Amino acid sequence: MDDLKQVATEVRACKICALASGRKNGVPGEGPANAEIMLIGEGPGFHEDQQGRPFVGPSGQFLTELLASAGFKRSEVFIANVVKCRPPGNRDPLPDEIAACRGYLDRQIALINPKVIITLGRFSMARWFPNERISSIHGRAKRIEGRTVVAMFHPAAALHQPALREAIEEDFRRLKDIMAQAQKQAEPPPQKTVKTDGDDSGAEQLSLF
Repeated sequence: MDDLKQVATEVRACKICALASGRKNGVPGEGPANAEIMLIGEGPGFHEDQQGRPFVGPSGQFLTELLASAGFKRSEVFIANVVKCRPPGNRDPLPDEIAACRGYLDRQIALINPKVIITLGRFSMARWFPNERISSIHGRAKRIEGRTVVAMFHPAAALHQPALREAIEEDFRRLKDIMAQAQKQAEPPPQKTVKTDGDDSGAEQLSLF
């Protein structure tokens, strides 16, 4: 039976693409299997490769702060990346590397079934928002394939470009409202009731419309 532990085991032993040859540890991702929020970054960096965990370096510390500002704990969300092994020198992931890891990410999304997906950075964003610019759509929630997807800047962007920090913090502060709206949209619409003709008991039946 497919589960997150099985995916993680396969990631750590994966040899599908060339990134495997340079890694110390594969980084499957972490978080509860029933997480309502899933954050998807780009790829592991130095610290993540060393520890086998996502977002544990400076950008990960900032991500934890951002989540806290929105009223969430890191332990409540699932965090992953589009590629599971560190690209050499922290370069951008290549299209064939993203494609090689897509099956793992697809399975994680299906198993977790999050209500909200937050993409962190343009490589993660491109899957749901092809040909869009993150500077134009960041922070905007959109319903895609039954889920709410929100593109946000990668936390590392604020560390390299301090001018972006305020925008990133503002996007995360709206996460509570985005989550509340996503929960409403995920609920089935209330069924109307109609009285049965000729029934003196006052009993009601569920309407199919």
